[in-house]
Amino acid sequence: MTTTIPNPLERARRRGRAWTAGAGRGPAWRRLLRGREADPAWLRPSLLALLAATALLYLWGLGASGYANAFYSAAVQAGTRSWKAFFFGSSDASNFITVDKPPLALWPAVLAARAFGVNSWTLLGPQALAGVATVAVVYATVRRWFAPAAALLAGAVVALTPVAVLMFRFNNPDALLTLLLALGAYATVRATERGRTGWLVLAATLVGLGFLTKMLQAFLVVPAFALVYLVAAPVSLRRRVGRLLLAGVAMLVSAGWWVAAVQLVPAGDRPYVGGSRDNSVLNLIFGYNGFGRITGNETGSVGGAMGWGRTGLLRLFGADVGGQVAWLLPAALLLLTVGLWVTRRALRTDRTRAALLLWGGWLLLTGLVFSFMRGIFHPYYTVALAPAIGALVGIGGWLLWANRERAWARLTMAGAVALTGVWSFLLLQRSPGWHPWLAPVVLIGGLGVAALLGALPGLRRVEVAAVLAGVLLVAFIGPAAYAFETAATPHTGAIPSAGPVVAGRFGPGGPGGGFPGRGNPFGGQGPGAFGGGGRGGLGGLLESGTPSAELVALLRQGAQGYTWAAATVGSNSAAGVQLASGEPVMAIGGFNGTDPAPTLAQFQRYVSEGRIHYFIGGGGFGGAPGGFGGGSTTGSEIAGWVQQNFSASTVGGVTVYDLSAAAGGQTA
Repeated sequence: MTTTIPNPLERARRRGRAWTAGAGRGPAWRRLLRGREADPAWLRPSLLALLAATALLYLWGLGASGYANAFYSAAVQAGTRSWKAFFFGSSDASNFITVDKPPLALWPAVLAARAFGVNSWTLLGPQALAGVATVAVVYATVRRWFAPAAALLAGAVVALTPVAVLMFRFNNPDALLTLLLALGAYATVRATERGRTGWLVLAATLVGLGFLTKMLQAFLVVPAFALVYLVAAPVSLRRRVGRLLLAGVAMLVSAGWWVAAVQLVPAGDRPYVGGSRDNSVLNLIFGYNGFGRITGNETGSVGGAMGWGRTGLLRLFGADVGGQVAWLLPAALLLLTVGLWVTRRALRTDRTRAALLLWGGWLLLTGLVFSFMRGIFHPYYTVALAPAIGALVGIGGWLLWANRERAWARLTMAGAVALTGVWSFLLLQRSPGWHPWLAPVVLIGGLGVAALLGALPGLRRVEVAAVLAGVLLVAFIGPAAYAFETAATPHTGAIPSAGPVVAGRFGPGGPGGGFPGRGNPFGGQGPGAFGGGGRGGLGGLLESGTPSAELVALLRQGAQGYTWAAATVGSNSAAGVQLASGEPVMAIGGFNGTDPAPTLAQFQRYVSEGRIHYFIGGGGFGGAPGGFGGGSTTGSEIAGWVQQNFSASTVGGVTVYDLSAAAGGQTA
């Protein structure tokens, strides 16, 4: 017997809830509050409550994280003082070197900081608002074709995904990237409804803007978006192909205009492209931020020595990543598989299958790349999976609930709930000392609710409501606990982590909250050598420090007469000093201290021209800058030359060299 899935739009029309009902009637604020004319009375208050709760979760206590990722915060500070630094994404206002990403993710914070100053709220507030917007966009996208409950469930899953709480409270590019991709999915859905060209071009443009946020990662969703339009748009094949080609052009233009502009500016008139080996954006795109992430062949990267966790199909379920994003991943995969199977004989333009292809393609393609990439990989990258997981859980859960009279639907629901309960138990067991009562509660609850789902037809209405509440409790208790823990914990540095300490994890979030053993895998002497606040507050590779008041006062004296108040090896070492002093600090070698900028000859020329006042020692890899992972040794060469030719003094626990006078007291 062939199983038929009710068409969501037909069901909505029969209930008087079509999208067009009431559309365009009355002012925008009234439509926002009331929604569609025939929507149930509880829907709009529920949506507003979801968005308000999300905003509270993402904004509460945001200032506790300070500058959060100082690497990007310093670039925001630079952008508030120089429009040139704003455009290029420079680390300092004197435009020596850029961050190792395009600048689009910096621009909202720069504009906010220009208006209200550089502080935690202007740095992190735009990320939190992007998170609330992402939840709203996922809701709106699912709501286009499915019931209100499916859309609310999808939005709630996104809001409570622990890594989403982390990244929407942190100033990394991933927050804006996730929002742009969610907007791209919405535009793809609108384009697929009637085969409209404008919406398809908009979807491609949004993906292109995602490229200007985090480069090639944005393109991972392109095959899924294109496939959905090619398969399900209700126009001829010739028009579908032609419009996809036009969308491809739009994507290349929106992604490439900034790249072309940077490439056309002479190297002497712009900052060095951080992360590249030859001062080229193209090298950055296809090297350090591109195929190097896949193969692990990233010159100058720290990945070659330490690796970035175990690769393979189970990577997303491992100790590093599981608690960040994978709470509902097994259920999402199960619901995707069942949904595609029961819609296998549907019409080409069937919207249920199209939605499954859209979100399922996003999840599978991005997830597989994350699972097998051998280069730099951080668990927080997986925030890009949250919209896909949320949409699949919402859509799949609604499809099963709409067909709960059928045995196959009840068995699938029971399997998904039981699977989620067992998997949540295993994830919680990785932090055995953290609220130990949670793990057995979610396990027993999951198995119990799964058993009750099989008896749904015989239950009374109030009992059915209780079972449904149990399903939601099993689904959300684990990730919600992690989410609240994440929101209550300040996060700084380059590799933040959601949730509590996890046993057996690589990197931050492992025992002790740092890298295994809290030591330095590069041979340093403790956390200060790698990423803590050691060496008198100068910081390290992965985290900036807080310099002393004495050092800040020294750098500010006479700073107006110099292009850079100081120079040091590594961007995080430079960022903390720059943020505290407010003066431009040259980050020799970029983020890792291994970029070939400047050369020793260039640095010597800057010194002879009186453009750099001080050199601060101890930056980079615990005092051994340059040459790591096959990168440039320029940092070591410069540090050695300074030590040989200039007198050292200790200021606030940091070694400082005055470059305006040579060791013998003569002017340099």
